[in-house]
Amino acid sequence: MADPKGFLNHGREVAQTRPVGERVQDWNEVYVPGSLLPIISKQASRCMDCGIPFCHNGCPLGNLIPEWNDYAYREDWSAASERLHATNNFPEFTGRLCPAPCEAACVLGINQPAVTIKNVEVSIIDKAWDANDVKPQAPERLSGKTVAVIGSGPAGLAAAQQLTRAGHTVAVYERADRIGGLLRYGIPEFKMEKRHINRRIEQMRAEGTKFRTGVEIGRDIDAAKLRRRYDAVVIAAGSTTARDLPVPGRELKGIYQAMEYLPLANKVQEGDYVTTPVSAEGKHVVVIGGGDTGADCVGTAHRQGAASVTQLEIMPKPGEERAPHQPWPTFPMLYKVTSAHEEGGERVYAVNTTHFEGDEDGNVQFLHLVEVEFIEGKLTPKPGTERKIPAQLVTLAMGFTGTDRENGLVDQFALELDERGNIARDGEFQTNVPGVFVAGDAGRGQSLIVWAIAEGRSAARGVDRFLTGASDLPAPIRPTDRALTV
Repeated sequence: MADPKGFLNHGREVAQTRPVGERVQDWNEVYVPGSLLPIISKQASRCMDCGIPFCHNGCPLGNLIPEWNDYAYREDWSAASERLHATNNFPEFTGRLCPAPCEAACVLGINQPAVTIKNVEVSIIDKAWDANDVKPQAPERLSGKTVAVIGSGPAGLAAAQQLTRAGHTVAVYERADRIGGLLRYGIPEFKMEKRHINRRIEQMRAEGTKFRTGVEIGRDIDAAKLRRRYDAVVIAAGSTTARDLPVPGRELKGIYQAMEYLPLANKVQEGDYVTTPVSAEGKHVVVIGGGDTGADCVGTAHRQGAASVTQLEIMPKPGEERAPHQPWPTFPMLYKVTSAHEEGGERVYAVNTTHFEGDEDGNVQFLHLVEVEFIEGKLTPKPGTERKIPAQLVTLAMGFTGTDRENGLVDQFALELDERGNIARDGEFQTNVPGVFVAGDAGRGQSLIVWAIAEGRSAARGVDRFLTGASDLPAPIRPTDRALTV
C-alpha cells in the first residue's frame, strides 16, 4: 500500500484553477498547468488500502484505483499508467469529465474528504503522454472479420479500440465532420481541450481503426446495406434527442437547445468560424437546466461576454451534505459549484418556466417563471410568485429522451426498443437483429462517460464472441447493471 498514515498526515488538496479574470478571456482548460504534480504523491498516499475498496463499486469500469494510487505515491508513473489502462481506454477523458462516483464511494469519505481519485488519474495519464509511454497496440494478426461502429463518442471509440486490438477490421462512422461525438462538440474547450481527443484518434489510426466522418447511417447510407457490408455492427449513436420545453413563445428567435449552442462555440476553437453564429455577447442569457450541460452553457456564455447569466433549475437546491436517504457509498445529489459557476452568474432553484415574451421582430426578450414546491409528490406552482427576467438568449439544457429516430437508423435496422425508448439488447449487448449490437446511451439512456466506456468495452466482448465463438476481452458491466444506489 501507500503511506499507512497518509490519510492521517495529509488533507485533501485538489487541482488549482487559474484566476477567473484570466480564464474567462480564453478557452484553455481552467486548471493551472502542472499544479498537480507537486502534490499528487501525497494525495495518492491518502488511499488507505481498505479491505473492501468500494471505489471499485462506484466506478463501472472496475478501475484498479488502490493499485495505481500506490504506484503514483511511489512515482512509478509507467506502472501506474499500465494499471490505469488495464480497465480504461481513455483516462484523460474520464479524469477531466467524470463526476467521480468512485470518490463518492471512497471508504475514507465516510468521515473525511475522499481521496482525489480524479486528480490522481489525470496526473498519471498526462505524465504518461509526456513520457511517450502511450503507444499504439496493433494486433498481432487479423481475424478477417469486419465491424462497423456507428458513433464516435466514448462508447463507440472504446468498442472500436477493443475490437481493433482483438484483430478485427473496424470502421467508425460519425455524422459530424470530426471524430469525438459529444466529447468533440458537446464538451467546451475549457473543460477538455480537444488535443486530448486528437492524439487518441492518432493512436487508434496507428492501431488500424478506420474513421469515416460526415456519414450519417440511416440518411447517407441505408442501415440494412451497412449490415450486409460488415460482419457485425455496433450502434453507439448516443441519446441525442433533446428534451424540449413546449410553452408559449418557444418559437421565438434566440431560444436554442444546448446542443445547438455549444457546438458552434467549439467550432470557433476548431477554426471553422471567426465568430460564433450564436453569441451571448452583450445579452442577458438564461440557461434552463441545472446539470453539467447547463453549466457548460454558463461557462460558454461568460467567455462570449454575456451581460448576465441566469441558470434555472426546477428542482429544489440540493444540500451540501449527504441526505439520509443517500448514504455512503451511493452517489449523492449535492450542491455543486463548477468552474463555470465560480465565474459568475445567478442560480435559481425550484422554478418553472411558464412562457416566453418577445419583441415586435420575434426575438425573445423575457422569460416568465413561477416558483414551485412539492405537494403530495408533485411539483406545484406557488401562487403569487410569478415574475419575469430578461432573456435575450435562452439555452435548453434539460437532458435527452432517447436515440435519434428521425434519421431512420432504428427503423431501417428494424430494432426493438425497451420500455424507456432505448434500443433493447440481450446479455451480450446484441439487439433483436443478429450481429447488431448497441453500446452507450443508445441502449442505456443518458448516463456518465464512465458508463459509456464500460458499455463500449463490454459490447466489444459480445461482438468478439459473436465473430469468433470466444473472447478474452473484458466485460466490466452487464446491460442491466445500474449505478450504485440504495
